[in-house]
Amino acid sequence: MLFDLFQRHAAGHISILNLFHYITFRAGAACLTALMLSLALGNPLIARLRRIQRGGQPIRALGPERHLVEKAGTPTMGGVLILVSLLGSTLLWADLTNGFVWAVMMITLAFGAVGFADDYLKLSRRNTDGVSMRMRLGCEFVVSLLGGIWLESLMPPDLANHLAFPFVKDLLLPLGYAFPVFAMITITGFGNAVNFTDGLDGLAIVPVTIAALVFALISYLVGNHIFADYLQLHAVPGTGELGIFCSALVGAGLGFLWFNAPPAAVFMGDTGSLALGGALGAVAVAVKHELVLCIVGGLFVIETLSVIIQVFWYKRTGRRVFLMAPLHHHFEKKGWPESKIVIRFWIVSIVLGLCGLATLKLR
Repeated sequence: MLFDLFQRHAAGHISILNLFHYITFRAGAACLTALMLSLALGNPLIARLRRIQRGGQPIRALGPERHLVEKAGTPTMGGVLILVSLLGSTLLWADLTNGFVWAVMMITLAFGAVGFADDYLKLSRRNTDGVSMRMRLGCEFVVSLLGGIWLESLMPPDLANHLAFPFVKDLLLPLGYAFPVFAMITITGFGNAVNFTDGLDGLAIVPVTIAALVFALISYLVGNHIFADYLQLHAVPGTGELGIFCSALVGAGLGFLWFNAPPAAVFMGDTGSLALGGALGAVAVAVKHELVLCIVGGLFVIETLSVIIQVFWYKRTGRRVFLMAPLHHHFEKKGWPESKIVIRFWIVSIVLGLCGLATLKLR
């Protein structure tokens, strides 16, 4: 919006308005805008959620016992705050003629809508049974499959249906018609991986913000053929604008953390966790760094694997590998304080983010 406006006014003139041509300037502005929106809208939204929800988010009876006391009454659906700040800032600062921006925003909004429906049903029924797993996954698969086809249509033909590998610059695996299915698995997988991780105050939003920061840089580099050639990355023209989206996600995430820091005044709910995971997956598909996302978002992968391992082993043997899954609940059962678990998981996320950045030069 602002990009188009100032582009028209700055055409043919050397002035401060030319700053709006630079992705780096608009990325910083998008981050600050999203942060300010989050901080400005946070308290009024939380107060309204408290009035509407009364008893707050239903707490799972099978979860850690202390959650029934410490987290009771806390409102959920805080993901609305993230989405409003993220999408509002992106619409303000991104180039709205860019197809990648619209594709990623629509995938994010659609996943947020699925999560919103799930949260709404849990609140209206006053239990933890929301949308059925079959219905929820069905909606997510449809959205991510269509999103994968959309993103593929925007890519250069020589990259469109290929899988790129970190560390091996010349290796591209042609997936052909299976690429949209691969994109579907990536986007849906990360949507649910973030959802699994969102179990403690501040636990999910910081790793999401770290991943968004890393992918803001990756998007900028991949979208610039000079930097892409120097770093031996596969250039995807147009994806630089996704740096605006990712920067806005960083700002929205930091703003939400202000209210979600322990003890949380609001939970993001499935509205936020599904949307954020879907957003990261969509950006990774667009910039051809799906496998790097598995490194940067390694904490989400670990949490998801802990659930898969627990379910698989319990069905086969009747015994549990972890005291409780996802993994953060295992450490709760071992007696770790919530703050220690959260901060140590943040440290792991920072290390994995740095490992993801290292692939940019090692490829």
